[in-house]
Amino acid sequence: MIYFDNAATSYPKPEALYQEIGNRMKTYGANPGRSGHEFGLETNRAIYETREALNQIFHGENPLHFVFTANATDSINLVILGLLKKGDHVIATETEHNSVLRPLELAKSRGVSVSLVTVDDHGWVNPKEIEEEICARTKLVVCTHASNVTGAIQPIERIAEITKEKGVYFLVDAAQSAGVLPIDLSKTKIDFLAITGHKSLYGPQGIGSLYIRDPMSLPVVKTGGTGSRSSDLKQPDAMPDRFESGTVNTPGILGLQMGLDFVRSRGREKLFAQEFALTQVLMKELNKIPGIQLYGPPIGDPRVPVVSFNLGDLDSAEMSFLLDDQFDIITRGGLHCAPLIHRRLGTMEQGAVRVSLGAFSTMQEIESFLEAIRAIQKMR
Repeated sequence: MIYFDNAATSYPKPEALYQEIGNRMKTYGANPGRSGHEFGLETNRAIYETREALNQIFHGENPLHFVFTANATDSINLVILGLLKKGDHVIATETEHNSVLRPLELAKSRGVSVSLVTVDDHGWVNPKEIEEEICARTKLVVCTHASNVTGAIQPIERIAEITKEKGVYFLVDAAQSAGVLPIDLSKTKIDFLAITGHKSLYGPQGIGSLYIRDPMSLPVVKTGGTGSRSSDLKQPDAMPDRFESGTVNTPGILGLQMGLDFVRSRGREKLFAQEFALTQVLMKELNKIPGIQLYGPPIGDPRVPVVSFNLGDLDSAEMSFLLDDQFDIITRGGLHCAPLIHRRLGTMEQGAVRVSLGAFSTMQEIESFLEAIRAIQKMR
């Protein structure tokens, strides 16, 4: 089996993840932060070590400003639905995932006005257009760092300069970029960074994080038990308790720690270089096949290891089925939960076949995939 659906979730995971989660839960599987016994304290230490690892990779101000969530979608909802009130204005782009678009739609129904900036034919956002949309009521700019459809990388550094100058909050969806692209919170004024653990951070599903630069800037939308200040019925302001109610996903956090260790040991730069080189070979060879239409940045331009394409008028879901059924190659066809960018690309009806590579993808797998595409092209 060839697995080319890493933009949905990375597979396989580092071997240590499979081996260590169960072992650690046996060794210290108590509820963290709820008691003073050694069993719980050891769990607490492991969870804090994961926050420290996130802080080191993304150069945050404080490990405690990384709040654990279920995924990037959960993180994005906390910001959009917590921050925006009736009368506020928010700016996003048409390359966003539904994890942004749907919370914005809900916010709109509550009296928030939404502006969606267009992208060019390659899927790139022009920061100037974002700047032009900012008005006195603008409270937040939301932008995906890298598209899960085109692979296009957005200039978040420049956008951050604009939002800082204008006094507007900036939320970055790093679902496709965390672990692949450099994100330096000490140099880039990102107010909220939404992270998922199960993609290029090589953790398990169901664990994510939200970095909050100024915790008091974001209202609390979820309250409950934290294990701290239990006599007070008001949610504690101290981080991370302000945004972490209820029992955290300890197995997921421990697995994320294994994934972070893997990224740090292999080196983010080396991982990206390896994946980018394979992506370029894939694009160059696909481009030679008659009838292939590639989407996103041109060959040679920077992108995350995501390549979307179509073969003639063949339905993308049918193409993905053929690859799976006849060649044991896993890709993804369809709209990839990002309808507006497909509308921009003219692929709303056909969708697109998405190939997304990861740390364990190989040149041999690329060659086998290309052979399969050539075979399908000949069958048509």
